Parts: sequence; C-alpha cells; structure tokens
Amino acid sequence: MENSGPKKTCCESARDFFTSSKFLIYMGHALSTWGDRMWNFAVAVFLVELYGNSLLLTAVYGLVVAGSVLLLGAIIGDWVDKNPRLKVAQTSLLVQNSCVITCGILLMVVFQFKEQLVELYNGWILTTCYIMVITIANVANLASTATSITIQRDWVVVVAGQDSSQLADMNATVRIIDQLTNILAPMLVGQIMAFGSHFIGCGFISGWNLCSMCLEYALLWKVYQKTPALAVKVGQKEQHQELKQLSPPKDLENGQSPEESSQPLMNETAVVATPDSPKPHSCCYQVSEPLRTLKAGWVAYYNQNIFFAGMSLAFLYMTVLGFDCITTGYAYTQGLNGSVLSLLMGASAVSGICGTVAFTWVRKKCGLIRTGFISGVAQLSCLMLCVVSVFAPGSSFDLSVSPFQDIYSHLVGETALPEADHSLTGGNATTAAPAEELLPLQSYMSVSLLFAGVIAARVGLWSFDLTVTQLIQENVIESERGVINGVQNSMNYLLDLLHFIMVILAPNPEAFGLLVIISVSFVAMGHMMYFGFAFKSLGSRLFLCCSPEQKVENVESPSLSTTV
Repeated sequence: MENSGPKKTCCESARDFFTSSKFLIYMGHALSTWGDRMWNFAVAVFLVELYGNSLLLTAVYGLVVAGSVLLLGAIIGDWVDKNPRLKVAQTSLLVQNSCVITCGILLMVVFQFKEQLVELYNGWILTTCYIMVITIANVANLASTATSITIQRDWVVVVAGQDSSQLADMNATVRIIDQLTNILAPMLVGQIMAFGSHFIGCGFISGWNLCSMCLEYALLWKVYQKTPALAVKVGQKEQHQELKQLSPPKDLENGQSPEESSQPLMNETAVVATPDSPKPHSCCYQVSEPLRTLKAGWVAYYNQNIFFAGMSLAFLYMTVLGFDCITTGYAYTQGLNGSVLSLLMGASAVSGICGTVAFTWVRKKCGLIRTGFISGVAQLSCLMLCVVSVFAPGSSFDLSVSPFQDIYSHLVGETALPEADHSLTGGNATTAAPAEELLPLQSYMSVSLLFAGVIAARVGLWSFDLTVTQLIQENVIESERGVINGVQNSMNYLLDLLHFIMVILAPNPEAFGLLVIISVSFVAMGHMMYFGFAFKSLGSRLFLCCSPEQKVENVESPSLSTTV
C-alpha cells in the first residue's frame, strides 16, 4: 500500500516541532517562570535582610499579595473573559515585567544608600521605600495572575484542541518547566547573591526581566498567528458540545470512566454575566459593577460540580511547608545562606518533576479522579516527617517563648520608627541577629526531617495540583474559564492569606513548630474534601484501579448521571 505523501525527514520533523504553537508556548512559559522564580526567591531574602532578620516584613508582603488576589481574582478573571486573548496576554506581560524591573531598581537604591535613607526624616524615607516595593510587587503579582489564567488555563486548552490526553501532556510539560526553573533560577540568583551582593542580584533580575519581556512578547504573537482558534472565543451555545468532544474514546479504553472524562459538569443556566439585560448608565451602576461581577463569579464557582475539588486544592495553600518567602525566611534565620537555600529549592523542584511524571503515568492507569486521591495520600504521608521534626533534637520549637514577643518588641521599641533602627542594628539581640551571627545548631536532625518531608511531599503535591487543574479545564465552559479560575485563585490566596496571618501573629522561630502542626492539619482537611468529591463521583469503584482490559470503568455513575 502506497503512502499518501512523502515521509518527513528528521530535520523537517524537528523544524516543525520547534516552530509549533506548543513549543512556542513552552518557550514563553519557560522565560516567564524563570524571571518569576528568581524574583520570588530573591524578594524573601531581600525583605528579611532589610528588616533585621525578622519574618515580619515578609509576612506583611505575603498578606498584601494574598489579600489583593482574594479581592480582585474574580474581577481579573472576568476581564480575561471579556477581552481578546492577545490583548490580555500582552497587557499582563508588560505590566508584570515592568513592575519587577521597577522593584529591582528601587531595591538597588535601598541597598546602596540604606544608611543615608535611615537618617532622612527619622527613617520615614526608608519606610516609604518598603511600602513602594511591596505595592509595586503586588501589582506585578496581580498581572502574573492574569497571565497564568489566560495562558495556562485558556491558551493551553485551545492549542490542545479536543484531545484530553494531549491536554494532560501539555499541562504536565508546563509543570516540568516550572520545576526545572525552580532548580536553575534560584540556584543562579542564589550564587550571585552569595558570592556577589544583594545589589548585584537586584540588577541581574531587573536586566533579565527587561530582555525576557521582549522575547515573550514576540513568542505570544507567533503562537497567536499559528493558532487561528485563539482569535475566536466560542459562543455560549457551543460550549457544551465542545466539552463533550474534548475526551476521545481512547480514554475509555485506558480505564477512564465517563465521569472522569471531559464532560461538562456545570448547568447551562449558571452564567456569570447577563449581557441581554438592560444596562443603566447611572454613576452608581458603574461603580457597583465590579461588586456584581465579584458576586456573580463566586456564585458560579459555588455552583460547579467540581467545587469541592477546587476547595481541596485551596486548603493546601494554608501551609508554611512550601518554599515560599516564609519558609525561606525561616531557614535564613536558622543560619542557612542563599546558596544552601537555592540547593534545597533545586531538590524540591526535582521532587516536583517526579510528581509531574507520575501524574501522566498514574492518570493513564487509574484515571484522573483516582490520580488525585493517590496523590493526596502520598503527600500527607510525607508531611508526617515534618510533624516528627517539631519534636526531634535540634528543634527550635518552644512554647515557653511568647509567640507575640517579636511583634510586641517592634510595636513598643525605643525609637520612633523601629523599622529604621532594625535595618541597621538588627533589632533586639534575641530575635533579630544576622544569620551569620546565630549560634550553630546543636543537632541538624530537626532541620533535616523538616526539609526532607517538605521536599518528598512535592511529588504528591504537584500531581494533585495537575489533577485539579485538568478537572477545572475540562469541566468549565470557555466563556467562564477566566472568572472560575480567577475565583479559584482567590480561594487559593484566601487560605494563603490565613497562613501569613498566622506568621504575623507568631513570627518567632520558636513558634514555627506550632505552625507546622496547623499546616499539616489543613492539608489533611483538604484531602478529606477531595476524597468526598471522588467518592461521590466514583462510589466504591474509587478503590478499584482496574486494568484497561477490565471494563468496570465503563459503568455509568448514578451519582453524576442526573447532573450531566
């Protein structure tokens, strides 16, 4: 039998791949996340260094960021839904990178002239610089949220077409890129700060974002040109038919049940906006429009059948057991420098890559919903090491030290502006000595168990994150992807905000063990909610990981047959 066309050579196949929309998205995402990871790692160290080795300023920064996304997440998502894809992507890209560049330049000025700034107006100029850094960095994070929604939650779905397996592969590849940048970016900027200076680190990050912004802009334009579907947002009436076609028959052959495939789980009547209703032009109506958008977005999110799956993911954000600014700041107070922290983050990223690879394999064998259940069990088991570390030799856990001692000392200090004094003297001698002057730990067992548990838990965490992400992608109609994912981000940041409040109330390293126990409790509650969602979807068959040859998975689920 003759071939329908000439076979492509290796060079032609390679050229087609490197010029495809998928590869261009991967490249743009790699550039974007590289800059993000460098900034997220460095900003925690910068704020701890500027505020005398206390976690208070980093916690305030995290609180502002979480509160902003909580309040504006649905509005950002609605903006993503109502505007052309290219305009949203380009605008959020420019705002995000411009803000990071501005923050980097401002921090360079602070590090270079810190002593002079402290003496001006009793330190209020330095405090103003702190406020400006946190505010501009918060705007950058909001723009990053818009970028994440439009690229990872919308563009990826469109480029994947109607193939659920290809969508899973693209999601996994995006996560692998995330983890690779988690390895390389913090290692690079950590070595620069360790062997150079914080001033050089700020300059490097600003320069990187300037160059990256131009390249990402060009890549987005190329992807948009190569994917005509991105220029058209499918109408409301076509949404459910598109979602029904998303999952190919081969998913059923791989042991994936109908309720685990790409079926629309949302009532067609549950819409975010009512464009047909008359819209008054009064000033009060215009002012209250964001509030109505916010309310409609949360109502639509609550009406989703994957509501508890999304809530379970949000509960995982109520934790100090991640490589965010809190954990980085805590490790810094324990005497770990930027070089060691970057290596630990690299090990965490390797663990996350393993979880991403495991997701694709387990999904093919056991189905999407079961993958989330298995991932949750794995994550929770690893976090038990963190609980053990609280009571292990060398732990700083000490409830005899008041959790409010550090914040009290900052509020009633001798100077009119304690922040200015701390930036030079390091605050009181018990809690704010520079990391280099801390006494060596008597035992490294506690610290080793803590980071071993955190790093090992990333396998289950990233696999679970991919599971919930794909559940949302496959079961939310296109016209509501932005607002639903915006509300999901708001829920994530709501729990994230609570964990920053915990740290603000108890910023002492001696109270960190208590925060660890609370964090593991919230992770357990999150996975219990997902278990309820999974059991409702699959029933007792949740515990049967059947092979593809066994057709048990093809039995229709009575729990979902009435809702689809």
